[in-house]
Amino acid sequence: MDLPQLEVFLALTREGNFSRAAKTLYRTQSAISQSIRKLEQEIGEPLLDRSSRDLILTDAGKVLQEYAERLLNLRANAQEALVELRELQKGKLSIAANEFTALYLLPVLTEYRRLHPMIRITVLRALGSHIPGEVLQHNAELGVLTYDPDETRLRQIVVYQDELIFVMPPSHPLANEKEISIRQLGAESFVAHNVTSHYREKVIEAFRRHKTPLHMDIELPTLQAIKRFVVMGNGVALLPRLSVEDELARGELAGVKVRELQLHRKLRLVYRRGANLSHAAKAFLKIAENAASEHPEVYRYQRER
Repeated sequence: MDLPQLEVFLALTREGNFSRAAKTLYRTQSAISQSIRKLEQEIGEPLLDRSSRDLILTDAGKVLQEYAERLLNLRANAQEALVELRELQKGKLSIAANEFTALYLLPVLTEYRRLHPMIRITVLRALGSHIPGEVLQHNAELGVLTYDPDETRLRQIVVYQDELIFVMPPSHPLANEKEISIRQLGAESFVAHNVTSHYREKVIEAFRRHKTPLHMDIELPTLQAIKRFVVMGNGVALLPRLSVEDELARGELAGVKVRELQLHRKLRLVYRRGANLSHAAKAFLKIAENAASEHPEVYRYQRER
């Protein structure tokens, strides 16, 4: 039993006789009759009461009519759903990110939602070290990283370049400087992130190399908490510029470059090598690419592998 056979059967039930069904389907009456007989042989039951001149369905014919209509409606629904996916009228997109890399997503997702409001978006929060695994295990279609995962099963695209910046309340004595030396920070009380990272290790090593004390008197679990604590006048911090852009723009924090701490890092989008990306994911990559052409000072779109 296949769908074309069911189409013939339903055409026959709608039209009421073989002649009209043949005209509707642009086939011969003999072809319609053969198709019905073949269907009956496959089912093992007669579908028509041939003792009557009128087209009357047997009990088996009535049951098959009901299910045939369901199946053909399902096919029509499936075809419609596939068109909607292609046209981004429906679908979903899942992205794995951590507290920091999610900040990159916000302006990109704003544009994405403007263009494709029917797509359901889920950002899964994960530790940076776990994001490659989330993507490889199909828990997320895309991931955003601050490091090269060195994983041959992943493709990666550099989408943003960030830098470390020294931040403090606007009333701080160093707030009006354009650039300072690391040695000027030896007496400062730093509010630090208590999550181990490559960035953190580089900062500690730089202070050690320049023989400058690093007083990390307070450690907090999130970048948001660190920012708010510094805004309240409780010390200073070294944070990624991306994470403090709003506070700098509003004048809640002041930012100064540290000559010996010119630390930059790239943000990468990753996805499974060989994956058939969904239409929703392809649309996201296109918006990320457009962001790079419109704001090349910080956004990128460079395939690494």
